[in-house]
Amino acid sequence: MQAYRGLPILTAQPEQPTRLVGIWPLTHEGSVAEYALLAHADIDGLLDEGKTPVVAGGTGLYLRAALTELRLPPAPSPALRERWERAYDRLGAERAHGVLVERDPDAGARLHPNDRRRVVRALELTELGSSLNPPVDRLWTAETRHPTIVFGLDVHRDVLAERIAQRARAMFDAGVVEEARSALSGAISSTAVHALGLREVADLPLEDALQAVVLRTRRYAAYQRKWMRRIPGLVSVNGDRPADEVANEIVEVASARQRLPAGRAG
Repeated sequence: MQAYRGLPILTAQPEQPTRLVGIWPLTHEGSVAEYALLAHADIDGLLDEGKTPVVAGGTGLYLRAALTELRLPPAPSPALRERWERAYDRLGAERAHGVLVERDPDAGARLHPNDRRRVVRALELTELGSSLNPPVDRLWTAETRHPTIVFGLDVHRDVLAERIAQRARAMFDAGVVEEARSALSGAISSTAVHALGLREVADLPLEDALQAVVLRTRRYAAYQRKWMRRIPGLVSVNGDRPADEVANEIVEVASARQRLPAGRAG
């Protein structure tokens, strides 16, 4: 979501210039496939300059898309998506999921009937000769496009919960309510509208919105921790200390593994 312009507070966009941040208008239907092409081009360009790309984030799927060749399924046409969205709404969650089970049993077994977005996507793929459950799950392979070290910042759950609460309060102090309402007052894509907390911040009373954002972020963080632990070869780093200490350890490990070429990080 940091790829979208117009939500710098809600998505905690960095203050320093960062590639692929704020590159899409809120009306743009962003996709992991499009992001992967942009990330690969930036990474390759930095390496050509003798620099070390630092890929920071974020959503696990997009992180993997930046680092490897996911061989993503084809994008559907707007007409195909609209047809299956109408079919899901007409049939209802259970019957639409039943259609998916008939067409792609493996994908159907992975998805909950109420997960409308992914059920619709899986049904689209059945018409395109692909599947949400490919025979080779490239998300969890150790393959990367370039020699890579993946570091995971590990923070105790209690510390993480406190940081989430502090960050949420800071977002509201910084004017996130006005930002969210402004975003929703104009045209916004079906992708951008799912930014975590956007609807809650814009629609709920202040304290209710704050608690909703904290709760959703804690749930998302728990999901991210599980995802991080599945990354092959992950190097865990204690993140509960000053940033310069964390950075120094990362640089030391990367240097020892000869992953830092001459020149600065890009």
